[in-house]
Amino acid sequence: MMNESIEWLNLPDVAERLGETPGRVSRLLDERALVSVRRDGIRVVPADFIDGDRPLASLRGTVILLGDAGFDDEEIIAWLYTEEPELGHPPIQSLLAGRKSEVRRVAAALL
Repeated sequence: MMNESIEWLNLPDVAERLGETPGRVSRLLDERALVSVRRDGIRVVPADFIDGDRPLASLRGTVILLGDAGFDDEEIIAWLYTEEPELGHPPIQSLLAGRKSEVRRVAAALL
């Protein structure tokens, strides 16, 4: 079950936070630098995926790894926000703390 405490941003809000055009946000989604899901018919991105005025740097490689493991975008976001026993907390906490290698090690075990 998806963590209900996630702060969601719609794509225009993402563009504003990044100081980018909506087209650039679409490219960031295509490049897997960001991941979105639909909530009430609107594409949204977790606010945690934005680091200041850029996408969270450690996100892209992790998203690609999870995609290679067969996860869709909804499952990727759910995994990032679900308590991971090996880490002792949700993987997003490690990514936000700059500990991407431990997250990727756990994610690689899913392949």
